[in-house]
Parts: sequence; structure tokens; C-alpha cells
Amino acid sequence: MVALGTMCPDFSLPDTVSGRTVASSHYTGKPLLVMFICNHCPFVVHVADELARLGRDYGHRLGIVAICSNDEATHPADGPGPMAEEAKRRGYSFPYLHDATQDVARAFDAACTPDFFLYDGSHRLAYRGQLDDSRPGSPEPVTGRDLRTAIDAVLAGSAPTAQQRPSIGCNIKWRA
Repeated sequence: MVALGTMCPDFSLPDTVSGRTVASSHYTGKPLLVMFICNHCPFVVHVADELARLGRDYGHRLGIVAICSNDEATHPADGPGPMAEEAKRRGYSFPYLHDATQDVARAFDAACTPDFFLYDGSHRLAYRGQLDDSRPGSPEPVTGRDLRTAIDAVLAGSAPTAQQRPSIGCNIKWRA
């Protein structure tokens, strides 16, 4: 896992819904949540409604972006067109960015979908862990508890606990 306190990598990617370019610099001085997701992964599908709720609940208090870095040649459902459709269908209020070169995922050392990186107002990594304990097929409800607790701490000006459980999901589909 990336070390806490690491600076947020710079990024500049197209939003599949608006067509605008969204950059990390747009969130200077504001906490930022970067979520690596995709359309097809059962782990992301399992939590997608909670991701939309996170956007509604916190989007006015911190920057939130989702990034899909999967190779669209092998996973066409993760291309820009289907991403825009998914964002609209799910009601994502945050940009859903396409990382065609996969350079941004590599800069973040993202490993799976979903993978969450929460930065404080100085854009230092405060949390890199799971959404909650729920998994596809488990009886545990999707609550977003771990990530919400971390967001609340950052917004209150304190550090989330350093004991963080890594995200679990599908590997990012890297280009061969």
C-alpha cells in the first residue's frame, strides 16, 4: 500500500460525461477522494449505489473523482461511451474519468477496482483502503463505513486511523 502522507500524483483526464478535462489542480486546497472503478467488476457493481451516495453526501465538501484505467480493447464495457452511460444511470455526481494510457493508475499505484485514495486539503494521502467489509455474496451490508469514517476525520481536520484494510476487487486490466 502507498505510504500515508504521500503527495497526490498530478493528473489531467477527460470526463466521459461532460467531455471536459479534469485535473488534480482543480481541487487545490480541498480534500480529494480518488476512486479507481470500472463498469464490469462485480466488486464495483456491488458498491456502485454507495459510491453515488458518497458523491451526494460529500461532493459539496471535498473533491471526488472516479477513474477507469482498464484496457478498453480487452474490456470494451470500460470504454468512454459505456462509462458515461453508467455514470448517468447510477447518478454519479462526480466526474468519471478515462485513463486511456493507464499512466494515472500507475502513478497512484492503483491495483484493483475499486481502489480508494483519500487526500487531505494539502493533498497528502490520508487513507488508502477499503470502502467497508461488504463483499459480493456476503451478508454484510454496503455502508461505506471505513471510507466514510476516514472522510469525516479528514473533514474534521484530523487524521484517519493508520490501521487501514486494503481494497479488495478485480485487478486493473493492464494493457499487454
